[in-house]
Amino acid sequence: MKALVTATDGDSGVRLDSVAEPELLPGQAVVAVSAVAVNRGELSLTAHLPPGSRLGWDVAGTVVHAAADGRGPAVGTRVLGLADRDGWAERVALDTGRLAKLPVSLDWPAAAALPVAGLTALYALQRAGRLLGRTVLVTGAGGGVGRVAVQLASAAGARVIAWVGSADRAQGLDGLGADVVDLYGAKHTEPVDILLDSCGGEVLSQAFRAVVPGGTVVSFGNTAGAELRLPADWGRARPGVSLHYLHLFDEITRHDVAGDLAFLVQLVVENRLDPQVARVADWTDPAPALRGLKDRQVNGKVVLVL
Repeated sequence: MKALVTATDGDSGVRLDSVAEPELLPGQAVVAVSAVAVNRGELSLTAHLPPGSRLGWDVAGTVVHAAADGRGPAVGTRVLGLADRDGWAERVALDTGRLAKLPVSLDWPAAAALPVAGLTALYALQRAGRLLGRTVLVTGAGGGVGRVAVQLASAAGARVIAWVGSADRAQGLDGLGADVVDLYGAKHTEPVDILLDSCGGEVLSQAFRAVVPGGTVVSFGNTAGAELRLPADWGRARPGVSLHYLHLFDEITRHDVAGDLAFLVQLVVENRLDPQVARVADWTDPAPALRGLKDRQVNGKVVLVL
């Protein structure tokens, strides 16, 4: 079968190549993939993994081989799921605990955009605690996770401040529930109870200054690739502040992933959540779409269809 793997040639960092069929482990189903989403974390891996390495976390497709233990969806079921960095392929074996059924009303690109972005935003907000009546600052709000976090926080009754790197990245955020949209380092940011940060570096340092005593900071990324720095008075000026780092593939070990994916799917079906698919491309020609994501010219998710 074919899969997208890392490559040293070309400008996308990936190429289509032949790989072995998935080996089915107990508790896994084989899914024929119809669409996959691209995350910035996967793009960063292309520069560090050896040529020929597999990629891909977000998957949507149809079950073609049900799990031998009888758990999970039956053959022919439309599903979305979370793969172990091997999802960019024609077929993939997925743990049934990481699969959720899809109604026919939800198209493949929208479904593929949900797992990583949706679960990361959901778990970050759950870690932050109560949202009703509180103020949430989301950095990197123009990306896939940020746009879902803005919607979920707003729906839960929070006042949402969205920080982005440029005016172009702010497009559509007010319509998703952001009460304030501003550029990184805004000088007049109001006090916030919760900070969700994906940027790290100077953006985290600037945003942290707005956190109130007893507030909560949840970091789930470091797109700046810089050391995480906090103000010198980080604790003294903010007694009781709590700091958390969320790594999705660690976090899922403590959650009902299938149930949480089903919850996100239901929100989309009910028009209460927009997966924010910004660009759809054929997986045989992914370079332009991947380049747009890397250069931050895409507001939302990039999806590749097979």
